[in-house]
Formats: sequence, structure tokens, C-alpha cells
Amino acid sequence: MNLLSFLNKNITKARIIKTFIVIIGAFFNAIAFNFFLIPADVYSSGFAGLAQLTSSVFEDFTPINISTGIVLFLLNIPIAILGWRYLGKSFTLYSFFSVILLALFMELIPVKAVAENDILLNAVFGGVMSAIGVGLTLKWGASTGGMDVIVMILSRMKDRPAGTYYLILNGVIITAAGALYGWQNALYTLVALYAATRVIDAIHTRHIKLTAMIITSKPDQLEVAIREKLSRGITKLPAKGSYSQEDKEMLLIVITRYELFDLKKVLSETDSNAFTNIVQTTGIFGFFRKESRLS
Repeated sequence: MNLLSFLNKNITKARIIKTFIVIIGAFFNAIAFNFFLIPADVYSSGFAGLAQLTSSVFEDFTPINISTGIVLFLLNIPIAILGWRYLGKSFTLYSFFSVILLALFMELIPVKAVAENDILLNAVFGGVMSAIGVGLTLKWGASTGGMDVIVMILSRMKDRPAGTYYLILNGVIITAAGALYGWQNALYTLVALYAATRVIDAIHTRHIKLTAMIITSKPDQLEVAIREKLSRGITKLPAKGSYSQEDKEMLLIVITRYELFDLKKVLSETDSNAFTNIVQTTGIFGFFRKESRLS
């Protein structure tokens, strides 16, 4: 097998896995809506919550009855254009695919209360289920559309946890829900949002930085391999084994939590005998490339 065939095979496999994750994420979100949030009149985060609220307003105050899934799909059309411009074609296509799947699943899965007469349980489980779907989708370089796209742009610009932006940007959903349908439901919506942000930050860990200290006897080959795979800056320092007295070099590199998998793969393929120490980085001063490949 030549190199081109190997790369094409791995790219195809990655796309299949990514597509599967997007499907699972959309399914978890649909379950969160139709089994927990919608029956309890608890609103989700972002455009999903806005779609819920819009659907409820149409149903209660107009003769038009339009489902949450359809509203969500329509709201995401302008967001897809924004994502195409700022986050790349592949990211946007996967995200819009996720929106279509979510709308489809919400139409196919019946709205049925799992925990009847327990709004708190519905809020917590709905928030957690939704967050699992969102977190998994974000982790694999796509999104569930809407607010996710806006959050991803802000998270990349400011390099802060994604869950923080979800909590900040959802204040309007809580306020509108409280004004229209009572503040009790709005407060339970806040419970669902808080549960969701904690789970999202536990799954989506791109903002976490790691420092890798690699002692190697193949510094040049390893440097080239790391740059090709990660596009990260590398600091080279002289090193010498105390026991073997062998001259080596230490490569110092700061990466995101997501890039650790790729770094391990590079090390195993280029220098499996390299001694590597990974430590969590609490702060960075100076330039650090915040953009990542959303392929």
C-alpha cells in the first residue's frame, strides 16, 4: 500500500466516524427535546430553545402550528452562511447535516414525557442529554448549528471554555420564556442550561492546554512530523542522558487537549523510543495559535 492510498483510507475512515458521531449527537438532542424538555415546557439552549419558544408562540398566539424541528431548520439557514465564511466548508456542511438530522429525528420521535409531573428531573436530564449530543458533536469538529456556530467562533477568538458562552448567550431565552410562560419554567430552564454547560465543558476540552517535553535521538525527523501534523511551534533544547551519556535533544511544544491523540500517533510512528512527559498548562503568555483545523 503506497502513502497516498494509506492517507485516503485514513481520511475516509475519519469521515465515517465523524458522520456517525454527528448522527449520534443529533439523536441525543432529539431525545432530550421530545422526552424531557418539550413535555415539561423547559427550554433548551441557543437556537434550539429559540425554536421551542417560537413554536410555542405560534401555537398559542396564532392559528399557525409549526413544529420545533422545522423552525430550527429555518433559523439555521443564515447561521450556515456565517459558519461557511468563518469556520470552513467542512465544518459548516457537517453542522448543517446535524441540523437536518435533528429536525428529522424530532419529527419522527414522538413527544412523550418520561418523567411525568417532575419538572426538575426533566430539566436536569434534558440538559444532560442535550449537552452530550452537543459536546460529542463539537469534539469531533462539527456542531449542532445555531448557537454552536456562534460559540465556536467566540471560543476560537477568545480561547475560553465553550460552556461559558452558552450560559452568557442564553440569557435572552430565559428572559423571554419567563415573560411569556411564567418565571418558574424559566428558572428550571436555567437549571437545564447549567447542567448542559458543565457537561459540555467536560466533553469539549479544546481550551485545555498541555505541554509536551519530548526527549529524542531523532529530533529533526520528529520536528518535521510534528509540524506537518499539528502546525505547532517547537522549542529545541540540548539534552544528555545521565545513565547512557548519550547526546539527545528535547522538543518542547504546547498543544491543545484535542491534539494529544495526533501527537501520540506521530511519536509512535517516528520515534517510539522517545521519552515524553505531558503536563497540563495553567497559562500561556505570548503568541499561541488559537485556530484549529475543523476538517
